[in-house]
Amino acid sequence: MRYEEFEKALSPARLNRYLLACGSNKNRALQLYRLNILLCKKMYGILNVLEVVLRNAINVHYQQYFADPNWIKSQLLAGGMLSIAPKKREAAETINKLIKSGKYTSDRLVSCLSFGFWTYLFTKYPFLKGGQSILKILPNKSKPLGQRAVYNDLMKIKNFRNRIAHHEPICFDGNGQVNIAYAQSNYNLILKYLYFLGFGANQILWGLDASPNNVFQRIDDIANSC
Repeated sequence: MRYEEFEKALSPARLNRYLLACGSNKNRALQLYRLNILLCKKMYGILNVLEVVLRNAINVHYQQYFADPNWIKSQLLAGGMLSIAPKKREAAETINKLIKSGKYTSDRLVSCLSFGFWTYLFTKYPFLKGGQSILKILPNKSKPLGQRAVYNDLMKIKNFRNRIAHHEPICFDGNGQVNIAYAQSNYNLILKYLYFLGFGANQILWGLDASPNNVFQRIDDIANSC
């Protein structure tokens, strides 16, 4: 397909950012667009692993801490961890939908709640209500790293995830220049938290062909040629 056909399909506004960053070189712009999609594909797989590992670790921890397999449901009650939470509505609505459909189980509830729900549990109120114990799910965490710092890191990962989910580019810097620093820093942060959770990247990501390093290099090559 010619550039103009891609432009018609994808919209001039979407492709123009790539075209400007590549000095109006249409071939490079399309190459960069495809590489951005490939990078998002690899990153989304890694993010999926982190999200599942994180939510399962939190769920197991609080099932044991509260001695309650349905702790999410219980903590919505007055005085509970989720009783005044911004995520209270999400949890309550998800529970009601599952009950009405006859599909409610505590495991299914865990899988249906958003990444934002799990990151919220690292904010001050639920952290205190949970006995300041949630950091125990990170056995390899650097000792000085506290609740607030962990929450800020997870929010960075969440925002990165949302960019990918909303089909936003992750191959530019704040000035619209081709730059892998943003994606690379988030990739390193994801690997760090997989390690904090007790898993080496080579083990937990084995067989996924998840490493984005080759794509980073190819994007970097474009940046150096523009």
